[in-house]
Amino acid sequence: MIGPARDPNAPVGTGPLPADAAVAVTPHYLASEAALRAIKNGGTAVDGAIAADATLAVVAPDTCGPGGDLFAIVHRPGDDRPTVLNASGRAGSGASAAGLREQGLTSIPMRSRWSITVPGCVDGWEALVGRFSNLTLADDLAPAIEHAREGFPTSIELASSLERIKELVGDQASAASLYPGGAAPPIGAILNRPALGETLEAIGDVGRDSFYLGDVGTGIIDATDGAIVREDLERRQVEWVEAASAKVFGLTAWTVPPNSQGWLTLATLRVFEMLDPPRDPFDPAFQHALIEAYRSVAWERADTTSDPDSAPFSPEHLLDPERLAARAALVDPGAARRWQRTSPAPGGTAYLTTRDHDGMVVSFIQSNFWGIGSGRSAGATGVWLHNRGAGFDLRPGHPNELTPGRRPLHTLAPTLWTDEDRTRLVLGTRGGDQQPQFLAQVAANQRWAALDPDDAQRQPRWNIESFADDESPTIRYEPRFPEDTLEGLASRGHRLEPASAWEAGWGPVSTITVDATVQGSADPRVSTAAAVAALPSAG
Repeated sequence: MIGPARDPNAPVGTGPLPADAAVAVTPHYLASEAALRAIKNGGTAVDGAIAADATLAVVAPDTCGPGGDLFAIVHRPGDDRPTVLNASGRAGSGASAAGLREQGLTSIPMRSRWSITVPGCVDGWEALVGRFSNLTLADDLAPAIEHAREGFPTSIELASSLERIKELVGDQASAASLYPGGAAPPIGAILNRPALGETLEAIGDVGRDSFYLGDVGTGIIDATDGAIVREDLERRQVEWVEAASAKVFGLTAWTVPPNSQGWLTLATLRVFEMLDPPRDPFDPAFQHALIEAYRSVAWERADTTSDPDSAPFSPEHLLDPERLAARAALVDPGAARRWQRTSPAPGGTAYLTTRDHDGMVVSFIQSNFWGIGSGRSAGATGVWLHNRGAGFDLRPGHPNELTPGRRPLHTLAPTLWTDEDRTRLVLGTRGGDQQPQFLAQVAANQRWAALDPDDAQRQPRWNIESFADDESPTIRYEPRFPEDTLEGLASRGHRLEPASAWEAGWGPVSTITVDATVQGSADPRVSTAAAVAALPSAG
């Protein structure tokens, strides 16, 4: 539920701003401020995004950090397509699906050494700085280092999270600063993270080798009991890839291709548009169309989304208009139909978006995957290691089978929308398997129902956590939907279950909208989420 520090009806966005405004929307106000600081100091939107991400690693370690992966979509005015970075790491040389099958396992345990893949974040930072920055990586990391050393207040969300995971992580060396006096901190308590500050400073001064081939690398090898070896860490975990795209709502929507599940958001919205539902988001036909559009494509995610080297289909095939039209033709406007099963994957992720004064825009997502990830740290470095490897499959011959050097299916699904060579919308969220659901809802609210960006954020959301083969899945919903909407969905065969009024885990969605003006919008579901802006004259 939403914390007392945030009134969901209070302003959550910047409001309309001039075209030369710089904007940052992140899950934490300190990260938003760090982004603007970098831009005001002459940095680009990429500098702002890295500054924000590193700050989130300090103040929200239960969502992201240098021990995880990242994806980024960068668009500059005049470019006919965005540039996409895949900085997701690979399975180690000691990875063994066969060995796990011999142990009787059918899936990779979330909190295990096998769930740890090589983190791609730091390699991603370096690649982005080398291509798009005006500042150095040390400049970008400076705000995060200051917060790590000087301290920051514990948020509502972090206090709750640290209490929940104390038994999992509390006895590790990197946890000492998170549990001063051995106890989870109360809301508002000042935390310092000096070890992480030292790690970040070394990255800024020396570069990626200080991370992968230094104390953190040694900690990764130890935490995985040799499943990852030094040679794996010497390999850079970055690749510039061609964006996947689809025409939706009169714009071109772009995302990261597989191994990201981002194509599901675009496919959902393309099917939804083909169904031509009413424009009123409280009309049950609107929500039914959105639910069924998502279900019509999401059931096949596990078998179609993998490392591109082993993927069974290209992004072009997955987003082919004729293929999606065939799915739309299967949707019954009067009833929920049976689709095949998919599996949920919860997430611990931070999505942020930045825009600089020159109009460069970044859609940026970075993650530990499952909360604080594997629950294992890289020694005493302050770095918590993700468990993205749990996204692998153990079935022999599956395109997403755990294999040395292979990237796993990724839930991270950032988007960026353009009109010819101009950015119009940047949209992303955390939420694990459910990210495409939340993004599709906000995009449909804003671009189909024509709601203001802040109103699109405030609209009640629904969530399908899993599918069943023999019945309609349970749809959990924020009970701010009108009764007529809920009755209309129930009459179509949807099984409904109320959640809390403002589900913090169903976001935070972050958006930047560019029309005649520029507008950033944060999500009222998370108390720390913040959209901030500055004009050139203010810098």
